[in-house]
Amino acid sequence: MIDATVPALSFGALLALVQIGSIAIAGRRLGQVHGPSRFPAGAPVSVIRPLHGLESYSEEMLIRSFRLDYPAYELIFCVADPGDPIVPMVERLIAAHPQVPAHLILGDERISENPKLNNCLRGWRAAAHDWVVLADSNVAMPPDYLQRLQAAWRAETGLVCSTPAGARPGSFMAEVECAFLNTLQARWQYAAEAFGLGFAQGKSMLWHKPFLDQRGGLQALAAEIAEDAAATKLVRAAGKRVHLVASPFEQPLGPRGFREVWSRQLRWARLRRVTFPLFFAPEIGSGVLLPALLVALWAGSLAGLAGAAGLAALCYGAEHRLALRAGWHRSPRMLAAFPVRDALIPAIWLGAWVQSAIVWRGNAMDVRPRRAAEARSYAPTA
Repeated sequence: MIDATVPALSFGALLALVQIGSIAIAGRRLGQVHGPSRFPAGAPVSVIRPLHGLESYSEEMLIRSFRLDYPAYELIFCVADPGDPIVPMVERLIAAHPQVPAHLILGDERISENPKLNNCLRGWRAAAHDWVVLADSNVAMPPDYLQRLQAAWRAETGLVCSTPAGARPGSFMAEVECAFLNTLQARWQYAAEAFGLGFAQGKSMLWHKPFLDQRGGLQALAAEIAEDAAATKLVRAAGKRVHLVASPFEQPLGPRGFREVWSRQLRWARLRRVTFPLFFAPEIGSGVLLPALLVALWAGSLAGLAGAAGLAALCYGAEHRLALRAGWHRSPRMLAAFPVRDALIPAIWLGAWVQSAIVWRGNAMDVRPRRAAEARSYAPTA
């Protein structure tokens, strides 16, 4: 009978090579600007921020919008519900910063099942400039936010995006979410982009407005339940590429519980499964823990167990090194957060295949794909 230890350890070495290879590629890509930008210097920019409800860092995130070190930009805040508690805060901050052109748009237009897209449509139409940034409410904009987005624009670019970099975790499960966002999801996205497979991320999107308007405008992003998936497909169909900023922008997390992290990761997994099923299928092995356990079970020996432990330690050490190089959050608790994250990955992956429904901000949504042309008619809410 052939000893299973050798093939098991060989398989483990291959898995370690894939993991560490992706970490090395992402580490090399992060922080690097490849070639001169083709963005027109000093071009005015419209920044659209869809808002909904008060969050832990709402005021800080809004204030950052007014403190961008850029000569010509306007702010457009979009709130679907005129009675939303965020409205008085926005009005107060607009009044406190008269030097920055800013206005608030109330009410949405229901063009899709995606509430964020519905909320942004009026802002898109109101944008005064040809260059438009769509930025989520929880993006921590640094003073050079616009310059960093623009620096990634090339001749072949159709869209520039940023993944979220989890920061300021206020609980252990928030540390786990940092482990998901940073050294797992951002790592794989930057590694994919290095091979020309850039995927859009809805957190921060820099668009050339005429480019998107010629292809149906913001309404075209209703072709998929997730606007970033629709954006990826639209840009690729146009023969262009999605590029990522050199270093992603932070998203402060604060305290988070298990249920919150689980539901968010499951929602995103279901969206990825529906919009990019071939890329989603191998995600069950995207972490380290499951492959390491398979190596140990396959070998069925102490040598196999030791090899699996070595595989996990090597890969987690490389992840920590990547976080250090990228300037992402790191703490002693991250060493415990990594295996907890990886233990959740198979369960999340399986859950993503079970059904095609999600709940986002209290809205039940069917994530099955549909074309924008087939979308049913919606009416404005305000």
